[in-house]
Amino acid sequence: MTPRLLFVSIVLLGACKNASPGGAGGPGGGGPPPMPVDVMVAQGDTVIETIPATGQIEAVQSIELRPEVEGRVVAFLAQEGREIEKGGAIIKVDDAELTAQVARAAAERDLASQALARTRQLMTQNASSTADLERAEATARSAQAQLDLLQIRLDRTTVRAPFAGVVGQRLVSIGDFVNSGSRLVTLHTVNPQRAAFRVPERYGERLARGQRVGFQVASLPGQEFFGTVDFVDPVVQLPGRTILIKAVVPNPRRQLEPGMFIEAHLVTEVRPNAVVVPEDAVIALQGATFAWVVVDGKADRRTVVIGQRSPGYVELLSGVKAGEQVIVGGQERIGPGSPVMPSVVNRDTTTAERP
Repeated sequence: MTPRLLFVSIVLLGACKNASPGGAGGPGGGGPPPMPVDVMVAQGDTVIETIPATGQIEAVQSIELRPEVEGRVVAFLAQEGREIEKGGAIIKVDDAELTAQVARAAAERDLASQALARTRQLMTQNASSTADLERAEATARSAQAQLDLLQIRLDRTTVRAPFAGVVGQRLVSIGDFVNSGSRLVTLHTVNPQRAAFRVPERYGERLARGQRVGFQVASLPGQEFFGTVDFVDPVVQLPGRTILIKAVVPNPRRQLEPGMFIEAHLVTEVRPNAVVVPEDAVIALQGATFAWVVVDGKADRRTVVIGQRSPGYVELLSGVKAGEQVIVGGQERIGPGSPVMPSVVNRDTTTAERP
């Protein structure tokens, strides 16, 4: 209501009084009749404050496997796209040469062990010196160490999964000669996954580990996923001045795959006893924000502070209490203290998203 309309209403009201002292207000000039208004009850509700963001799904762990020994690829022991347990065999590198070296090292170890046994026997007969015994012991240990080293290299001709996951793209073929720098195959974790996104640095003080994240995936319409923040980047990234956030997301049905685009909402605060009113109950005029409340049959103007907004509803941080009747229609016909005739409006709120 503009000041001009308010002024006209007052003049007309005064004119009516002068023309008919006992008319509009009833016999004896009892005041203006109550004005009909539409009201709704301010609701106590849970308000969830969120930060919108976009990002993508990432694997918690994702690596390219490389061999630890050189040789030719002779077999693929796991298919692309298949899940594999930790320690499962994926690729086999030719081990013929190492097998022969292990056999030779085992024979040398046996000879060193026999020599040590003879030296100890001679020591009991005072036919050998302490130095001879020490040399025999050192030779035996060296032979065993060489055998252990070759056995480790032989075991490593089988490339195994360092963690449970899904075998990704194969990057070599059978017969390729590979060394420690060759990429063999990719491996990714599948459950859980990670949701990664960035938020503007102005929200930095509201970010913390353990916060809840809800998001939707473009390729999976109609489904909502939830995760928990486990990483907040302590460095603001340039040039956008954003902060990287990562959240762990359960993925038991294997629906989430690395690279999927997501639209996320990071929950920064939950207020379980917030006051929520329809947005048309709040009026902004000349730099002030207020709402009309029905108190004892009269209109009471309250200055309010707005919190979260959502389609159709507004959170009020102060000025109105839950359970009070707020006027949502007919505000242009009333002033402070005006008698009103409230009519409760029932609206379908099932499709309205609360803050």
